[in-house]
Amino acid sequence: MKDSRPSEDGSAIRRRRSCPECGGRFTTFERVQLRELTIIKRSGRRAPFDREKLVRSLSVALRKRPVDSERLERMVSGIVRQLESRGETDVQSEVIGELVMKALKSLDEVAYVRYASVYRDFRETHDFARFLGAEGLSEDTEAGDL
Repeated sequence: MKDSRPSEDGSAIRRRRSCPECGGRFTTFERVQLRELTIIKRSGRRAPFDREKLVRSLSVALRKRPVDSERLERMVSGIVRQLESRGETDVQSEVIGELVMKALKSLDEVAYVRYASVYRDFRETHDFARFLGAEGLSEDTEAGDL
């Protein structure tokens, strides 16, 4: 190990390492996990919480949006900290969805609408119109941005 320090948001330890065989250098991030979380799906099925699945779903919503990976990582860390600090190991999937919606709304309105369209299961164009009207999103979010 070459170097060890906290990440910018303090949610992980960043370690610079080098491979003794090839000499290649790489960075690892180690996170403290307060508790094992289990997600209870809408169907009642239970699954272990997967941070990478959360990152992937947010990355899809943020695709081609002006949000860098560092801001995405901070948002995911914040959501995970909120889940872990609830004191419960079982978390309804709806709780995660609402935390994601809240975080996306303040980060990027277009990504927020994209995520909402899947999370709320929009089926027709009037579902979008109703959602946009109810949410009162800024008028500079144009249809071409979606």
